Amino acid sequence: MQTSLVLTVLGPDRAGLVKSISEAVKAHHGNWQESRMVRLAGQFAGLAHVVIAEEQLGALLQALDALQTDGLRILAQQSEAEPHESRTPLTLELLGHDRPGIIHDITRQLAALNINIEELESEQRAAPMSGELLFYANLRLALPAGVTPEDVQGAFENLPDPLMVDLTFNAS
Repeated sequence: MQTSLVLTVLGPDRAGLVKSISEAVKAHHGNWQESRMVRLAGQFAGLAHVVIAEEQLGALLQALDALQTDGLRILAQQSEAEPHESRTPLTLELLGHDRPGIIHDITRQLAALNINIEELESEQRAAPMSGELLFYANLRLALPAGVTPEDVQGAFENLPDPLMVDLTFNAS
C-alpha cells in the first residue's frame, strides 16, 4: 500500500539542498509527485508531495530527520486523497499601489465568498515611469458552486475603502 506525504522544508538556503532531499526520497523508492520551492530573504521554503510504500515510510522519515542540520527543518505530514468537490478554477491577477494590509483585505473578501486559495504568489514591483513600489499578486482560486467571477470582481469593487487594483480573470 502507498502512503502520501506532504513535506514542508524551511531553513537557510544552500546549494544541493533539494538534491539531498530528493536523494532520500529516491533511496527509499519514493515518487516525487509535485513541489513548490522558493528562496525568500535568504531562506529556502519548499513543499513537496511524495508517495512511498508504507514499508519504506519509517526509513524515509529517519533519512529526512538526519538532513535536519544547520537550521534546516523538514516536516512530513501524511495526507489523504483530496475530496472531489465541485469547484470552478479561476486565476486572479492584482496590480496596484502597495500598502500595509493589502493581502489581508484581499483574503478577507475571498473568504467571505467561501473561495479557496489554491496558490498565491506576490511581490513588489517598481512602476515603469515613477519607480514607486506596486503590489502584484497572482492567485489560483477554486470557486464554490454558485459563485461567479463577477461575484469576485464585485467583492473588490464594492469595498467601503476600495482596493486600487487591476483585476484580470482567466478561467483556468
